[in-house]
Amino acid sequence: MSDLTCPNCGDAVPAQISYVTMLTCPSCSTTLYLDGAQLRNAGRSGDMHDGPQLFGVGDTVFLGLAQVQILGHARYSYGRGWWDEYWGLDEEQRGVWVSVDEGDVVLQYPMREVWWPAVPASAGVGMAFEHRDETWRVVEADKAECVALRGSFGEQLTVGETYRFLNLQSAGGALMSGEFWQGGKSWYLGFWHDPFDIRVEALP
Repeated sequence: MSDLTCPNCGDAVPAQISYVTMLTCPSCSTTLYLDGAQLRNAGRSGDMHDGPQLFGVGDTVFLGLAQVQILGHARYSYGRGWWDEYWGLDEEQRGVWVSVDEGDVVLQYPMREVWWPAVPASAGVGMAFEHRDETWRVVEADKAECVALRGSFGEQLTVGETYRFLNLQSAGGALMSGEFWQGGKSWYLGFWHDPFDIRVEALP
């Protein structure tokens, strides 16, 4: 599939389209996704204003025992600010998200649906829930909008898409995040990492 070309500009797209769900064309910044054997235009990629970042697309990031190759960068706005989500593959080629918000870094894996907590989208900050023999408390609840995309991702994202999110923390320090949109939801689980303990091998 490496010979596929962008339907917008005609340039060849990176070979990783064969194992990711979507990517942004490096030539024209159009967001593309694979539909069968054809590339489809998923819209614009938004404006990713450059600024100081701990790492970027192409870098390899070491967080605790995990090693993540960063393939995609998504930016989300939540009214009073924005944060960055990086999608990549760990050393076992599993898809993973690394979130960076005002210097706070969390590594999270998608949860299997059978492990999703019984927490409603309407839950508010401070509410507590029991899940898998632990107490989880909602520490953040808000709405977010995807404002920019860069690179490749394991799921289809769209600039302008909005959803509600919840972040719940356990007494042991784990972070469980839920995303809710019309007709669907997803949950992720992971841990915080001290940015000073993160090691980055930058793309040459």
